[in-house]
Formats: sequence, C-alpha cells, structure tokens
Amino acid sequence: MSFARSRVVLLTLALATSCGPAFDAYAQKLPRTGSGDAARAAVDIPYEEFTLPNGLRVIVHTDRKAPIVAVNLWYHVGSKDEPVGRSGFAHLFEHLMFNGSENAPGEYFTPFEQAGATDMNGTTNTDRTNYFQNVPTTALDMALWMESDRMGHLLGAIDQKTLDEQRGVVQNEKRQGMNQPYGQLREVVSATMYPQGHPYHHTTIGSMNDLNAASLEDVKTWFRTWYGPNNAVLVLAGDIDLATAKDKVAKYFGDIPATPTMAQPQVDLAVLRESGRTELEDKVPQVLVRRMWNVPQAGTREADMLDLFSDVLGGSASSRLDTRLVHRDRLVDSVGTANYGAQLSGNFLINAMVKQGVDPARVEAIIDEELQRLIAEGPTAEELARAKTSYRAGFIRGIERIGGFGGKADALAACAIYEGDPGCFRDSLRAVAEATPEQVRAAGAKWLGHPSHTFLVKPGVRKELAEQASSKPAPFALPKADPKYTTSASTIDRKAGVPQVETFPSLKFPALQRGRLKNGSTVVLAERHAVPVVNISYEFDGGYASDPAAQAGTAGFATEMLDEGAGQMDALTFASRKEELGAELGAGASLDGASASLSALKETLDPSIALFATMLRQPRFDQAEIERVKAQWIAGIAQEKARPQTAALRVLPPLLYGDGHPYGIPFTGSGTEAAIGALTREQLLAYQAQWLRPEQATVIVVGDTTLAEIVPLLDRHFGDWTGEGTAKAGVPVPTVARPAKPRVFLIDQPGAVQANIYAGELVPSSKDPGAVQLEMANEVLGGSFTSRLNMNLRETKHWSYGARTMLMGALGQRPFLAVAPVQIDKTAESVAEIQREVAEYATGQTPATQAEVDKVVANELRSQPGAYETAAAVMGTIGGIVRYGRPDDWVQVRNAEVAAFTPARANAAARGLDPDQLTWVIVGDLSKIEASVRALNLGEVTVVDADGKSVTATP
Repeated sequence: MSFARSRVVLLTLALATSCGPAFDAYAQKLPRTGSGDAARAAVDIPYEEFTLPNGLRVIVHTDRKAPIVAVNLWYHVGSKDEPVGRSGFAHLFEHLMFNGSENAPGEYFTPFEQAGATDMNGTTNTDRTNYFQNVPTTALDMALWMESDRMGHLLGAIDQKTLDEQRGVVQNEKRQGMNQPYGQLREVVSATMYPQGHPYHHTTIGSMNDLNAASLEDVKTWFRTWYGPNNAVLVLAGDIDLATAKDKVAKYFGDIPATPTMAQPQVDLAVLRESGRTELEDKVPQVLVRRMWNVPQAGTREADMLDLFSDVLGGSASSRLDTRLVHRDRLVDSVGTANYGAQLSGNFLINAMVKQGVDPARVEAIIDEELQRLIAEGPTAEELARAKTSYRAGFIRGIERIGGFGGKADALAACAIYEGDPGCFRDSLRAVAEATPEQVRAAGAKWLGHPSHTFLVKPGVRKELAEQASSKPAPFALPKADPKYTTSASTIDRKAGVPQVETFPSLKFPALQRGRLKNGSTVVLAERHAVPVVNISYEFDGGYASDPAAQAGTAGFATEMLDEGAGQMDALTFASRKEELGAELGAGASLDGASASLSALKETLDPSIALFATMLRQPRFDQAEIERVKAQWIAGIAQEKARPQTAALRVLPPLLYGDGHPYGIPFTGSGTEAAIGALTREQLLAYQAQWLRPEQATVIVVGDTTLAEIVPLLDRHFGDWTGEGTAKAGVPVPTVARPAKPRVFLIDQPGAVQANIYAGELVPSSKDPGAVQLEMANEVLGGSFTSRLNMNLRETKHWSYGARTMLMGALGQRPFLAVAPVQIDKTAESVAEIQREVAEYATGQTPATQAEVDKVVANELRSQPGAYETAAAVMGTIGGIVRYGRPDDWVQVRNAEVAAFTPARANAAARGLDPDQLTWVIVGDLSKIEASVRALNLGEVTVVDADGKSVTATP
C-alpha cells in the first residue's frame, strides 16, 4: 500500500506502486543483455502455467534456493478504469482489501506476521492492482486461503467505518506526497500531459473531493466488476512445483465465480499537438526543469529502443547530458532521463536540478542541443554497448529475488497482464541485444521529434492546487459474467477460519568462512550461488563520528569522492569503465564507520576488483572535481532542509547528544554548508590516510565465489596495500545524560498539509547486553505494522499514513525515535497519543501482553528464511557482526534470545524508556500547530530553524 514512486525494470523492478502514468505506471523496462555473446545472454525465468475453469490464470516458477514461496496476485484494474467523479478509487479499494474478509475479519496482516511473511504489500497504478507476500513454504495454504477469501468473500466485511478509516489513511498518504518539495508536480504533470477524458488525465491517488464522495455502493460495484478470477493473474514463484500449484490453487480458488469480462481502453498515446510550458512556485531550494514527451506504450519494440536512447542521453553516469551539464559546463547539480511505459501510453522525460544562480533557459538550451545531436548522429558503438551491459547487469541482479517489489513474480505477472505472454521479457531482451545504433537513433528521432511540454518548478510561495468538485458517476449496469467460465465445488470449510500453520522451515544462514589478506585485512565470506554476482564490502572504522568538530561531513564527503576519478582515470572515464564491466561501485560513511562496495558480475570479477582496488588505493581527489562535488553536496544539504523528514533528522541528534559530541551531528552525515565549503584536498587525503586503510579493516564477500578463489583475487589487487603511520582504533564516544525534563522544538514549514513529529531519547549501545530485549520490546510499541502506535494513529484514528518507533544502531548510546507524519489539524492530538503510548508502556500501565510477545517473536523467527533471500540482507547482518564485534554465529545467538523473550522481559526493557525525558522535534506550519502544541505543556517549547538555531517565537 505504498505511495512511493519507483523506476520499474521488468525482471528487476517489474512494478512497484504507481501514482500516475507520467512517472512509471506499468513501465515495462527490461534490464538489457550485452550483444554478441549468446552464452552470456542466456539468463531466463522458466515458468509453467495453467488456467482454472473460472478464468484464473496461474503461472508457476520453481526456485528452490530458499524454503519460501512468493504469492503475487495481479488484478487488471487500475486508476484508468475509474469512472468520472471517483478518481483514486482503485487505490482506496486496494487499502480496503487489507481490512479483513468475511471469514477472516480484522487486520489482513495478522496471520502473515504470525507465519513470518516478508515482502508483503499491495500497490496500485494506472493499469493494475497487485497484492503480494513471500511466505514460508509451510504457510502457502494459509496465504492462498487468505487471498482467495478476499477475492471471493470480501463485501460482508466492509462497512462504513472501515471505508471511512481507509479513506482517511489514503488522504494522509496523499498529504504526505504533497507535503514534499516539488510534491505538486505529479498532479500537474498528469493533467497536462493527457487531455480531459483520457484515462491517465488524473493521478492514481485521486482528488480529495472524489475520495470523500466514495460510498459503500461504489465499493460493492467495484468489487463485483473487477475482482474476479477471470480478471486476475496469480504467480507462485519459489519452493513450489506445477503439480502442487494446480492442487492448491484449485482447492482455494476454484469455487469463486467469474466477474464480467470488461473491455480494456484502447491504446491512446495522446501525442502532444504542440509544445507547452508550465511554471510553478514552491518552497524549494533550486529550480527543477522537467521536459516530457508522450511516447509508445510498454511492450513495444520502439519503447525498448527508447530505453537505450535514454541511457545514452542521460540515464547513466557517463551519459551525454551528465558529461555536458554536470562535468563540463557545471550548470546543474544532477540530470537524468527515463523512458516510462504504461498500458495506454508512455512518457519520456528529462530532469535537471539547476544550480542556484544559473539561468534555467541556458540549461534548457543545452538539453535541446545534446538531444538534437544524439538524434542526428545516434549513439556510438561504445555508448550502446555500455547501455546494454548495464541493463544486462541489472537483469542478473534483479532475478535474485523471487517476489516483493520487482522480483521474478512481478516480471511474469506484468508480461501476462499486459501482453498475454508471461515470457514477453524474452522478446525485449532479444530486441535490445540485437539493437543497432541506427535503430536507437531512429526511435529517438521519431518520438522525441514530436512536441514536448516543459515543467519548471522554481523557489517561491506555493499555491494550493484547486480541485474540482466531485461529480456523480454515470449510471452503470453490471454486465453478466461470460457463461464459458465455470466453478468447481469447494471442499473448504471457510467457517473453520484461517488454516493454522503448524510447522516452519528453519533458517539456513550461510556459514561464515574467514581468511586474511597479505595486507592484514580480514576476509569474511558467505557463499551464495543463486545468481552469478559477487558482492564485496571493504569495512573501515571512522565514520561520521570521526569528523573533526568544525568539519562535519568530512567522512561522508571523502568517501563520496572515491569514485570521482582514480588512478589514470578521471571521473567520466572511471564511470565509463564501471559501466563497461557491468559493475556497481561506491563508497559511503555511516555513524561509526565507512565502507567501499563492489557488486561484480562473476564473468568480470577480476577486472572489476582491479577497478575497485584502484578506487580505494588511488583516488585522485582532483581539485576541480572536489569543487564540483562540493557544489552538489551543498545543494543536497539545502534539499535536506526543505524536506520535513530530513530537516528533523538534521536537528534532533545535536539536541540529543549536545555540542562537541561525536554523534552530535546531522544524522544524514552531510555536515553543514560552511564545513563542506571549507574542506580542502589535504583534509580529504588526511581522512583517507587515517581511516581508509587495510590493517584493521574487514572485507565482507557475499556471492558466487569460494574462499579459495576470492582470497587470491583480492590479494592480487590489495595484498601489497599498506597504510601510512599508525592506524587509530575507532573513535571514543562519551556517555551523555538524558535531559532532566522533556523539551519541544518546532520548525516552521509554512503551507504544510502535514506535521512531521519526531520524539527521541538516548538508550544503551547496540553492543549492550540488553540490546536484543529492547529491540523486541520496541516491536510491540512501534516496530511493526500491527504495533500499538501504528494501529492507533493509522488504523484507528487514520491521522497518519504510518507511525513507528525505531532504534538506530551505534557503538555508543543510540537513539530511540518515535516518528509520525500526521495531518496538520491533528498535530497536538497525535503528539499526545505518542506521549501516552510511550508513557503507558514504559511505566507498566499497559504492559506487553503474552499475545503481543508471541506475535513479535513468531514474526522475527519465522520470517528469516525470506528475510535472508538476498545477498544484500546477508551482507547487512555480517556488517553488524563486524561493526559490533559479534560472534560468527550471531544469528543463532540472537535467535535464542528472541525465542526466550517474554512479557516480563519486554516490560523490563520498556522501563528503559522515560517519557519525561523525550526531546521532540516537530516540523509543520506553526501558524496552525504552535498554539495547540504549546497547550500540551509537554515541556519548554523553542522555535528553531532547519539548522537548529533558535529563532524569534511566533506570537
């Protein structure tokens, strides 16, 4: 039920949530294969399929790497199918599907949490609605029972209260998106790029007025029209075979009758008749320029060619627009292109964040100049080869996942829904592998020669977008179902309730193997052979905590510079080499350390490690590149201050830890404008020499390799690497006393439609003996979807799209945070509820119950086979083992602590929280919230700016 936008790559990111065709919609994007090597291109998702008599199409992919099954159910209905006057209804209905069914009333998530489900969610876009979860193999019957019960038995469980509740949640989801800088652009783009009456004219989230007008009768009509087996595709991927799938799916879904066969809208690209321009003002730190075209829909070969055109023009670090605007002329802080495809139309877009003080017209002129040059000349053979390799690498990495956002199940379902062929990705892979420069050039010339529309968002005063009044939908007579669809008698007694899951597969966390390099670095390897990829992370001490007091951001900036040129390669040459290899390289810092990472295809492992070694051992720190990245970095700080969430995370830590403390810095790690502006090349070199050195470092390797293979390879490139002088052993972190009384800090965000509430206090280190008990106690309070805080503010009161509590990791005292974005008129009430929830739990007034403890223990232990599906998840846990000095069998040690968790232990851990020592940071429109927050009398109230500096209080 996410509202977040994401670029979708079929097979790797087949379809995440969409909120309008102008951004991603179905977006059938294929990770591409390199040309000319049939063996390298032979990567596939084999599948089998069958169809029930009632029309449910089932696709089965077997992958035995873990004892889990991805259950992914797609309905071919989205916001394009909404009648006039009911925009947003498809997405609202998706939310309703999580509020129980006739035979399983209550929260849909509850039995899945008990069974240890992972990657569980639902999403809606213009063209389809999907529901998905990964479950332990032994929980498959439960998952199919639940999905079939809401497909066949939903309406009796939906009442006016439930509708009102989820309407409020969705409206807060919309507010959350609109409350961000540039947040109005989504709605303006949809209305501008598609004419009135086009199915893509409105966003998937819809209008507030239409959401308010939605009725129970609308719910019933929508369900009876669209939510039948004949309008759905079910993908089962993972630890399952065709025979098992046939038996279980027929058992649970066979008796559900078909719904009417609804016609899909005709493809309508709505190519613009003339070019246009729209300018908006918003409270943003810099100008955003977006130029857009309407182009062919997903699944067409022209869309495939435009994908490659996009990569060459602005879709990669070595692209033409990056080369010109970021590196050469230095007129923008970032630029990018994308080709998004949906069922009825596609969008090609160019985005540029213009540097402060630069005339946007100059940027627009250069964008057009580079576009016309590429249209005239086409890509070079080298450019096209890099684009293909990058896509192929993305494909290989993507098929590691069976489900969730963009896993293999998504890929199969997308192809089945939109092209009728679950294997449609093969045609696109082939087309891209065989693409010529002329084919790519011709596609760009044809479609980007049409009129376009330019959107410009500039700093100023945001004006609220006007909404039309909701109109009454036209009368609709429900057609009869096609008689060709039949049902089979059910053998399921649904009145008996949800099937109980009696057994669960045990976690098989890969054994950790250790070695040592000649340079003194420790190697920790976890073998994972599911995909031909090797992931490496070189872990160092240091991190944000090592920043000198007046130079906050040094660690982050220094590590960011590592891939901005190394050895004989400048920044662009380095980026090109990385793309040629299909490798992903990067570096960054965290609170207590820094790391440099490599994700390499097995076939290019040796040269990829060679490039990785060059990056770490010979970073250039060219002064010209330092100045370029400084400008981008400082612009990023301005963006952090403009976003309410990051503004709070910049201000809160210094309040918790105090001035001069190693952790008393913005937790974004970006530092301050003054500190970054004053950084010198010598300081960056000093940081590298002091902290990025091998003697006390650890190399974590997860992937398709062995210790016998990887240690000699690493030694070849790193073995003779030595540091200079004596290495430091971490950073001493002093203990800080909590404040004697609660404090409240307010940050003004004029015009905000939400308030972002943060409350925090310090608790013991991640290394503390009671750390696991506190983490589990936190799950009860706010760490899961069905936790107390989220169920209160989201599900019961529907004041928020989501509220949570969390514990950040740290070698020193770590922060406990309660976080809730809430509608602006419920700010004080939400603060009071957060205070009450924390106080009643911490003081034992509402202690943890046995049921709550059983739930979080079950979810924690039973979810692990799915939670460790990817190499990244395994690497994250090994990173914690290294950082916090844990034993190699930490997963088993921690599991034993979790299994022994009791209400008494939960309540003892909760007593470590003190509601009277919380520090609050609230970001919102103070003209609407300040008086009511002050009236709560939580503590002294101070108004601060986005730097945490006190400002004159409002009257």
